[in-house]
Formats: sequence, structure tokens, C-alpha cells
Amino acid sequence: MKILIIEDDPGTGDYLKKGLRESGYTVDLSRTGTDGLAMALTNAYDLVVLDVNLPGIDGWKIMSALREKDDLRVLFLTARDQLSDRIRGLELGADDYLVKPFSFTELVLRIRTLLRRGPVRDADAYEIGDLKLDVLRRKVTRQGEEISLTNKEFLLLHLLVKRQGEALSRTLIASEVWNMNFDSDTNVVDVAVKRLRAKVDRPFATPLIHTVRNVGYAFGDPAGDTVGSDR
Repeated sequence: MKILIIEDDPGTGDYLKKGLRESGYTVDLSRTGTDGLAMALTNAYDLVVLDVNLPGIDGWKIMSALREKDDLRVLFLTARDQLSDRIRGLELGADDYLVKPFSFTELVLRIRTLLRRGPVRDADAYEIGDLKLDVLRRKVTRQGEEISLTNKEFLLLHLLVKRQGEALSRTLIASEVWNMNFDSDTNVVDVAVKRLRAKVDRPFATPLIHTVRNVGYAFGDPAGDTVGSDR
């Protein structure tokens, strides 16, 4: 899931970006209202965390502009704590309103609740063959055995699992998991997949992670795939 933070305070913005990434989200950060609105209108985000007092365009105007995108959820995160401010934010169409100072745990719970709404959402749990992935508990098991993964390994596996059967390019994987543009001179994706395979596939008889030649990787039951494995 991809989140845009529009927050001008450097400390708060960096804190939110780091914390939400560690919680498993892909996160972009804008420090001005002008740039934030442009990013929200030109990129595909699942949710925007929006401050009110911003340089350029304030949060109220951004909220009004974003209501054109029905599938985009918006959570106001602001020091504006008056009842009239909350009412204004919700009347403009915000999905939630949280006042600073805030609990990061509460923020993440509210974000999860918002992202559960709507027709398009990620599942909370997956079961593919003998592998189970619990997104909320960040737990992976295969044949009942728990597999310990790093945060990046979990994000990589989650991406492959939720898009099972699709051939995902290294560029897409790098963008979704590392939030970076893929540099063809680096092999960060290949190295990460190799490590993931060592934990998810090699201890078991049936490989689930497959190499798609000249493209990238795919996940799924080999009996139903058209891709080959180089495990």
C-alpha cells in the first residue's frame, strides 16, 4: 500500500516516513502543499496523511482538490484542534482527523482501518499451497513452521504473494519494496530474492518463487504457472 505524507515540519515528516515504512508501507513525503497536491494528483496513492498549515497551498484547499479522486483516502494530521477545524476537515471529505501531538500506534491503527475500507484493498492474510502469510501479525509459516524474515524480506514476499502468478519486473520490485528507481548496475533485487529463497523455498520440496527470464520473478504453485524456476 502506498502512502503520501504532506507535512512541512522536517522532524515530524521524517519520523512519519520512517515509521510508516517500518510498518510495511511504501511512503513518499512532500514538505509543501504545492508539491504535495501535484504528487497526489499525478501518482497512485492509497492514502494521504495531510497537514493543514502548509507552505504554498494549505491542507483545506488540497482536501477540496482531492475529493475528485473518490478512491483516495485522506487522514488529516494537524495541530488544529478546535471542533470547528475537525468539522471543516470532515465536511471537506476527509476520512479521518487526528490531532497533534499524536500516538504513532493510534495513527497506524487508524491508517489500517481506513485502508480496509473500499472495494480495493489488500488481504490481511494469504494461503498459497503450504505457505501462510499473516500481514497484520507479520508472520510467515510453511508446513506449520514459522519462517523468520527481515522487514525487507517480508515486504518482498508480501509483494510477490499478493500478486501471485504475475511476472514482476526487477524495476517494479525495486520501486515497491525499496521505493527507488532501479539501477541496472545493481543486483539488490536478485540478492534479496536469493536470500528469501533460502528461507522460503530451499528447506521445502516445492519451490514457490520462480525466475521469469529477462523479466524478474513470480510467485505461485509451479503446477499452475507458465514460468520456469531456477531454484
